[in-house]
Amino acid sequence: MYKMKQINMREAGDPDVLFIETAVVPTPKSDELLIKVAFAGVNRPDILQRQGLYPMPKGVTPIMGLELSGEVVALGENVKNFNIGDFVCALTDGGAYAEYCVVKAGQTLPIPKGYTLQEAAMLPETFFTVWANLFMQHQMKQGESLLVHGGSSGIGIAALAIAKSLGIKTFATVGNAEKCKVVEQLGAVAINYKTENFVETIRQHQKGVDGVLDLVGAGYFEQNLEILNKDGRIFLIGFMGGNIVEQVDLLKIAVKRATLTGSTMRGRTTEEKSAIAQSLLDNVWEKLSNSEIAKPILHRCYDFREVQQAHREIDKGTHIGKILLVF
Repeated sequence: MYKMKQINMREAGDPDVLFIETAVVPTPKSDELLIKVAFAGVNRPDILQRQGLYPMPKGVTPIMGLELSGEVVALGENVKNFNIGDFVCALTDGGAYAEYCVVKAGQTLPIPKGYTLQEAAMLPETFFTVWANLFMQHQMKQGESLLVHGGSSGIGIAALAIAKSLGIKTFATVGNAEKCKVVEQLGAVAINYKTENFVETIRQHQKGVDGVLDLVGAGYFEQNLEILNKDGRIFLIGFMGGNIVEQVDLLKIAVKRATLTGSTMRGRTTEEKSAIAQSLLDNVWEKLSNSEIAKPILHRCYDFREVQQAHREIDKGTHIGKILLVF
């Protein structure tokens, strides 16, 4: 049996609970690929899992890591659209914090033309999330407007980049002047939430917005509803500001004919994730290759042995864009 290094955790806690261990290289099932991992993304769900706050779906590996890039080194017997030696990126069900990882073929995508393996590793988790919520489910379209909370996060940057390519006007809340510059370069009106009220700032430009991509949750719920246009949509994908709203005036939702949706990605079925991957391939991948959509922003790449430092960086919340591990 071949062996590999992987990152595990002793118990829930701070980054010190993470450690490197030796494990057996997994064998792909009939619909899976075995990928030699080049880069793995470090994402908020990894932090929550480490803290014991992220319940995993049944049957998935306890090893963290939801996205990667690398080389296909083995194929399940039913995999037809990839070959050994292909360079790919993928949304995993877990397990990307390792030198080798098995991934469903349907959740795997070719590297966009002009992208390095490092750049491609920053795509899956953010692009699957943004595309599924804003465009597959609710079809944000040219001429509409979108408010993105957490605009300098990996998901925020992906949302702003895709929206700009589709002619959607964007506003983004961020926490300092440096982050303001980043979102402005992506075409957004920057709003420093520490010094500005985003409702007031948006109303200096227009009446309201057609969509709100919300990583904050309860802390912004009333303001999100206030700035939403009639027939607008609120996409709840994160709860950094809490998940309990004490009182909600349902009449406001009814009067605005608002649509409120919640979403997670890891618990979706393979079929659902595969459908998102196919839609990305059909509608987004060529735009990435043609530079119609801006590339993701790398904050820092850590050697996988420095995973504790990588998690501390996320914990601080000062990063801009994505953090990666290199294997």
